[in-house]
Amino acid sequence: MTSNHHLAEFRGASPLVLPSLLMCDFGNLEHEIRRLEAAGVQGFHLDVMDGHFVPNLSFGLPVVEVIRRLTDLPLDVHLMISNPEQYVSRYISAGANLLSFHAEVVEDAGALLEEIRTAGVGAGLAINPPTPVEAIETALPACDFVLVMSVMPGFGGQSFDQVALEKLRDIRSKTGDQFLLEVDGGVNESTIAACVEAGADLLVVGSAITSQSDYQASVEKLTRLAHAAV
Repeated sequence: MTSNHHLAEFRGASPLVLPSLLMCDFGNLEHEIRRLEAAGVQGFHLDVMDGHFVPNLSFGLPVVEVIRRLTDLPLDVHLMISNPEQYVSRYISAGANLLSFHAEVVEDAGALLEEIRTAGVGAGLAINPPTPVEAIETALPACDFVLVMSVMPGFGGQSFDQVALEKLRDIRSKTGDQFLLEVDGGVNESTIAACVEAGADLLVVGSAITSQSDYQASVEKLTRLAHAAV
């Protein structure tokens, strides 16, 4: 199945809760993935951090390759790294179905987005809370999705920055349903409805799922709250 099918599936399921594996138990990675699959998730969000663009390290190619072997669900890989142009092809080979990088670190986002799309992978552009929508407007036609960060990337468990809602509304009003909108950071039971109301299709959720004892109950409640806000 190509990434375009995954994009279509995600669009059809919107609003869709995507669990982030950032705060899961990496000592029991297969068990965590099985628990989330059993909870009914439709994909996984993987945060790759380099300790340079963001002040933290998470995981890289070997872990993405392992996760790819452990699940058939789509992998939404978010590159929080300083030099994505050097690694995009390797993450595509590792099994990414959707792949995003940060607008803050590339001169020509459009060219890199096209490289990703040409490989049959969904291409996304991510922006941090201080980055205005205007900074990415020229690259939007090359996007399959835009990832609006609602926290400064680097650490899980941060509180939600309301500026993300303004950006989601702004992008949606300017582009309609041209591409999917994703939001990541501080998305939980108290913020998820506002994200959907602002136009988000893909809702990346970390600790509000993986810090809970019952993954299925958490996923189902978040999904209910998201769909109630449509």
